Amino acid sequence: MSKVQKNGQKRIKKAFTLLELLVVILILGILARFIVPKVVGAGDKAKRDLVCTQMGSISQALDMFQMDNGTYPDTEEGLKALVTNPDADKYPAYSSKSYLKRTPKDSWGQPIQYIKNGNSYELVSFGSDRKEGGTDNAEDIYYSKCQK
Repeated sequence: MSKVQKNGQKRIKKAFTLLELLVVILILGILARFIVPKVVGAGDKAKRDLVCTQMGSISQALDMFQMDNGTYPDTEEGLKALVTNPDADKYPAYSSKSYLKRTPKDSWGQPIQYIKNGNSYELVSFGSDRKEGGTDNAEDIYYSKCQK
């Protein structure tokens, strides 16, 4: 409906009807249904990819350690052996600079696990749940699986 103003011109009210608002809300809901799950999972995937990248850098440091010292650090010495020489008698050829500046942590702030297997090793992050095991986004991340 319109009202006549003093000067004779009609004033038209402009507003959205309830039906128009419901249609817009419906469209936004449909879009959210398809977009939100993809965006929510992207953050977890990015963290997992970052852990694999970090493990690649650690692997290079371990290989440098092995070239200098003829062996990888023992499991008990862990990745701390890349920061400071754990035993000057055992590793006399240890680099004058450390192989890493600090003990590495994963995307969730937890130390990356190191396990020596004879002449090789495995790097492990326990993932978002911060404990061994887990499924889906909480699944443990193994360096050997990152490389595939």
